[in-house]
Amino acid sequence: MQAFFTLLSKIQKEEFSPFYLLSGNESFYIDAILKALTNKLVNEASRDFDYTLFYGKEAQASEIVETAKRYPMLSNYNVVVVKEAQFMHVSQFDLLAAYAENPMPQSVVVLCYKNKAFDKRKKLYKAVEKSGTVLTVKPLYDNQLVPWISEQARNLKLQMDPVAVELLAVYIGANLSRLESELKKLKLVVSQGETVGREHIEKHIGISREFNSFELQKAIGLGQFSKAFQIIQYLNRNPKEHPLVLTLATLHSYFQKLLVLKGVGSDPKKLGISPYFIKEYEAAARRFSMRQLTQAMEYITQADLKSKGVDAVNQGSKEILEGLLLKLFSL
Repeated sequence: MQAFFTLLSKIQKEEFSPFYLLSGNESFYIDAILKALTNKLVNEASRDFDYTLFYGKEAQASEIVETAKRYPMLSNYNVVVVKEAQFMHVSQFDLLAAYAENPMPQSVVVLCYKNKAFDKRKKLYKAVEKSGTVLTVKPLYDNQLVPWISEQARNLKLQMDPVAVELLAVYIGANLSRLESELKKLKLVVSQGETVGREHIEKHIGISREFNSFELQKAIGLGQFSKAFQIIQYLNRNPKEHPLVLTLATLHSYFQKLLVLKGVGSDPKKLGISPYFIKEYEAAARRFSMRQLTQAMEYITQADLKSKGVDAVNQGSKEILEGLLLKLFSL
């Protein structure tokens, strides 16, 4: 994240590069950099003359280069954006590399390559690394998610209590674009000076008070089988709001945190949870040995594979989740 914030700071200071190669598995950061650049470089008066947008499926490198070599007419810079560059044929990148080796100083080219990191061995990567700016972004680790939500809330001047932050982290996961959208929604609906609590998350984000992934992991951790079983029945009846893949990811992350807690102690920063929940996690960790926690993560991985059609014999989400629950309570 540090590279992202450093680049964002440079853009705010109007320290621009002639070529940006933005790639990786977290589209939020790529979109944020692109938005920051266009906000600084493009205005309505010049948009029709000094801004060109290409899409990877249709774009030809020769057209991109030809456009990039134009001089700006009404602005200080000629801005050329290529979205969905991951769909361009790999042969197109060599021509862009030749341009990137000697880019026009009056142009700013932004190549957005999403869903995977751009190959560092390619000529284009090496050329942009020398003459422009390369940013490769990765999804947040589980222990980074709660601090990220808290930081975004502070940037929005939105006060949130620890339970609300944890609920968002568990319910939405590392979908940063959606998290940002939900935080902005909360900013609009809460009164000035009001602290966002659990009731706001339940009302405005649509999380059930009693039956959600957050409560499921808590029930499992504290050994409350009856409650855990009730929760999974509710989740199974509402698959659109509670997809199995998200429930399994949440449980895997939970047991991973318990494993870290057993190994390195109750450091909230290493665990990626609020200090508010430390006692609850400690109580859950005491119920399991290191071997049991590792086995639990293995069971969850097996359930995930079954949900994707691997080794599954006529099993739907209901059977997979119920079977997993029985295994976790038999540890």
